[in-house]
Amino acid sequence: MRLRTALVAIGACVALQALAADTVFDTTAGNLLAVLRGSDAGSEPQETLRPYGTLVAELPDGREVEVEMSWFRYLGDMHIRLVFDSRTELQSAVPEDLQRLHLEPQQAVQVAVENLRRVYGEPKVTAWPGGLMQVIGRADDLNSSYFLDRTFWRGLEREHPGGVVVAVPQRGGLLYAPAADAEAVAALRFNATAIYAASRRSRVSSALYLFRDDRWSIFQAPVLPLQ
Repeated sequence: MRLRTALVAIGACVALQALAADTVFDTTAGNLLAVLRGSDAGSEPQETLRPYGTLVAELPDGREVEVEMSWFRYLGDMHIRLVFDSRTELQSAVPEDLQRLHLEPQQAVQVAVENLRRVYGEPKVTAWPGGLMQVIGRADDLNSSYFLDRTFWRGLEREHPGGVVVAVPQRGGLLYAPAADAEAVAALRFNATAIYAASRRSRVSSALYLFRDDRWSIFQAPVLPLQ
């Protein structure tokens, strides 16, 4: 599948590498992170790591190049991007990086989550209005990446045997409510919709997700992308 993307997007960093050699990234496994982004079309009914496909990136001079990134369709209207972190910028990994590091996609995501916890802290929970809870780390723009931290969600499931309903409407917003609390779930639905609609440049997912029985499922299906 060939998909079109703008060079300014994080995923077009293969072209950026050629144009900005002065930026040096540590591309070792210890610097790998995983970020969640919204998918342009389609929805995955269950967890997967299906390659996103070839991208067509437009360079500043108008030329187009085909690139392939370590992007993977994941769940609902979300995909995972494996990236290298410079603390100020992110550079997408490419399939050759995973081969060089001897990592399969699932292994790479696990390594990325371990790095997230080590560098940006273990996820912390703070109260939100309406009975909701917010998950945060030390880097706001990476809060949504804690969706991938299964150890964290397993701990919450032990506290809430009925599971938790989770929203990730924007990169800095990861919210949840106990599935057994109908009022909190209703508040989550309302707030997630409002945050997603207001977050044009940083939105991630319009769906709600359920973590129960040690797995993710779609609690409320994603809507068509907002313009």
